[in-house]
Amino acid sequence: MTDASALSSAYQTLLSAIEAVEPRIAQATRQELTDQRDSLKLIASENYASLPVLATMGTWLSDKYAEGTVGHRFYAGCQNVDTVEAVAAEHARELFGAEYAYVQPHSGIDANLTAYWAILAHKIEKPALAEFGAKGVAELSEADWETLRHRFGEQRLLGMSLDAGGHLTHGFRPNVSGKMFHQRHYGTDPETQLLDYDAVAAQAREFKPLILVAGYSAYPRRVNFAKMREIADEVGAVLMVDMAHFAGLVAGKVFTGEEDPVPFAHVVTTTTHKSLRGPRGGMVLATEEYAPSVDRGCPLVLGGPLSHVMAAKAVALAEARTAEFRTYAQAVADNAKALAEGLLSRGVNLVTGGTDNHIVLLDVNSFGLTGRQAEAALLESGIVTNRNSVPNDPNGAWYTSGVRVGTPALTSRGFTASDMDAVADLIAGVLRSTTPTTTSAGAPSKAKYDLSDDVRQSTLDGASALVGAHPLYPGLEL
Repeated sequence: MTDASALSSAYQTLLSAIEAVEPRIAQATRQELTDQRDSLKLIASENYASLPVLATMGTWLSDKYAEGTVGHRFYAGCQNVDTVEAVAAEHARELFGAEYAYVQPHSGIDANLTAYWAILAHKIEKPALAEFGAKGVAELSEADWETLRHRFGEQRLLGMSLDAGGHLTHGFRPNVSGKMFHQRHYGTDPETQLLDYDAVAAQAREFKPLILVAGYSAYPRRVNFAKMREIADEVGAVLMVDMAHFAGLVAGKVFTGEEDPVPFAHVVTTTTHKSLRGPRGGMVLATEEYAPSVDRGCPLVLGGPLSHVMAAKAVALAEARTAEFRTYAQAVADNAKALAEGLLSRGVNLVTGGTDNHIVLLDVNSFGLTGRQAEAALLESGIVTNRNSVPNDPNGAWYTSGVRVGTPALTSRGFTASDMDAVADLIAGVLRSTTPTTTSAGAPSKAKYDLSDDVRQSTLDGASALVGAHPLYPGLEL
């Protein structure tokens, strides 16, 4: 009997209990599994957690309020939470070779916010307290407090631009990170669409940021973090790396040496889902120098930690330390390359001309489409993607000119390189058969489109055959 088969009755019982209270929630939960089973999930930010990870989140650990850190809680009765958090942090340190791990963040965004405030605390607040002869900010006079507040507000951050593959939390004005710092962004070479480290270095010398952010959410290539650290050291900046997207490839030893950010960054943030295949949550890794400041994340910027999610992080990180996970991680990269090659051979333009991580970024301008139109046409054909900006995108961040796809989820289902070529064929077929319509004013629409019923149905059939050959949670019946 498989694990899924063994757990079927338990899930059925749980859903029946939920149904007795609110049947709509039970139905939506069942339908979500059906939808995920039936679609080609190519969203790079999503994956499938194991059943042990999922089961760990549905426990009474959820009932605990445990603000503080291991051995230093603001509430009594947290001894079991201490165990959970300590085990998760232990696995994180061992898995990534990190000096310190903080596993409380509720998301990658929270992890980045914690990291920013930790860096400000270490580099700005700590020296100011020594200067003013105070042990903590509560002891500061009004004048000294205003001085410190001013120093906080004048710090600078340099991160990757959004259209080049960066993330909103890397200092963009609509995000809180863009309001915390004076910010600028580095892009990619206009010809190659690749990172130009000399250009980044020149910009850093001119701007002199407190924080240099590396990492990406839509850049389909690997990054040399040794070079990024050299740039940071030259200008006296803290190197912070957001590896939320590619943490699974670091954990699985696909990214090693200069492509592994942990030996080079002062602070590393990540989600625990995406390619890492754990629960939805975040994590901060750091050198010992920054550990005390990061450890103040709760209650500095976070509320009480989610004990049940930290428990699930521990289980997922334990899974990531296995040989099986390394095989999966390598397959993620291999499948992305196969998908890219399949798309290129069918006339689809790719940003940077390919990939060497888990992301493939399509430029759909050549089909006369916006990213929004392509995303919608693919979705109704059984292929789940997300629209995404491309470098110097003429359509902006809402409509976009690109579509981002990733291979972690389908790899978790057992998809192979040949399967990915078949996926590429389906994607190209939909893009070729989708045509924009016009607005009521007669202008080309950026949202509406036409897709023939025959292509839609044939793609749905093709997608169904592919997912049918690789069932999700086989044996689990609800």
